[in-house]
Amino acid sequence: MAGIKRGIQFLCLKSPNERKIGHCTKVPRGINMENLQSGYLFPEIFIRESNHVQKKPHARLIKLGVGNTTEPIPDIITSAMAEQAHALSTGQGYRGYGPEQGNMALRIAIAEKFYQNMGVKGNEIFVSDGAQCDISRFQMLLGSNVSVAVQDPSFPAYIDSTVIVGRAGKVQMETGKYGSIVYMKCEPENNFFPDLTTTPRTDIIFFCSPNNPTGSAASWHQLNQLVEFAKANGSIIIYDSAYATYITDESPRSIFEIPGAKEVAIEISSFSKFAGFTGVRLGWTVVPEELSYSNGYPIINDYNRIVCTCFNGASNISQAGGLACLSAEGYQALSTTVGYYKENAKILFDTFASLGMKVYGGRNAPYIWVHFPGFSSWDVFSEILENTDIVTVPGNRIWSRRGRVY
Repeated sequence: MAGIKRGIQFLCLKSPNERKIGHCTKVPRGINMENLQSGYLFPEIFIRESNHVQKKPHARLIKLGVGNTTEPIPDIITSAMAEQAHALSTGQGYRGYGPEQGNMALRIAIAEKFYQNMGVKGNEIFVSDGAQCDISRFQMLLGSNVSVAVQDPSFPAYIDSTVIVGRAGKVQMETGKYGSIVYMKCEPENNFFPDLTTTPRTDIIFFCSPNNPTGSAASWHQLNQLVEFAKANGSIIIYDSAYATYITDESPRSIFEIPGAKEVAIEISSFSKFAGFTGVRLGWTVVPEELSYSNGYPIINDYNRIVCTCFNGASNISQAGGLACLSAEGYQALSTTVGYYKENAKILFDTFASLGMKVYGGRNAPYIWVHFPGFSSWDVFSEILENTDIVTVPGNRIWSRRGRVY
């Protein structure tokens, strides 16, 4: 995909062997970037979607590909953002840089809405421009000398960001996996929860519940096992709760519902999936004061330094929207939107189940995970796109090799 930016021609490369355009400097390409597997999943989906539209320009696509939201943000929330934006045009209302950690009123509101009775304080919450950005900030914080475990399958950013900071090892061509990452098998046979008795110790454990892409939510008992495992091994859990508001049963919505979790866990979350802020960009991370390195130094101090050095804080406008989301009226309006997405997931679940297929998720998450034995996941993606104009997500090797038939 070639383009022009500020008079300079550039090319988005899928692999190091593709044709290069432009002047070559004497600066070598980073070895970690070279170690990334070609074709990050979501841009590849977009390319195939664009090719489909070129062939069928009048197709009415249903886009289920990138986890994007589709429903308008409720007026009470957009009005708050509009008011904040307009205030910037007045001498009295203008504000420049805010606290890098976020507006304290919003930090306290997040603590009260999502972490009531869990001991999480406003000063332990760092407001950001989204959960995915915070994943990368933690990778920067921890450096290249720590070991990492991920659920298998899991969100691609956990693995790719691990590769970028240089701690993944070389990719194993026969499996598509990186040699220095521990992949924790999460399949229907083990209720999408890893067997911790056979899982080797790592410094960092990435864990997402409800899970992207399987849609499974860990139970209290399972998360208690995970916390005890981390305590026994001196590990840190990086817990992604971006889909917690979709939980309908008794599954925990936060890792901090588990006793002792503040000693071993960080939680990353987002306004994207429950508030439709995929374009607005707003998230948060909880770094407990109790969490320390092996030498006893508080991790929250270093994370604060990372935030102050590498991030000037979330937009004042998006934070005004975040506060409106957490008001009684705003949150009620968003509950209706979340219900709409959950109903869509139920329709898809019931459709595939009625065809006799093995299908998972859809109850506590906006995702369903469908088994297509005997087929390549990209072939299924293409078949659905060609015949129904629906964009899906293939569970191919970019999720993991386990996803090739989902």
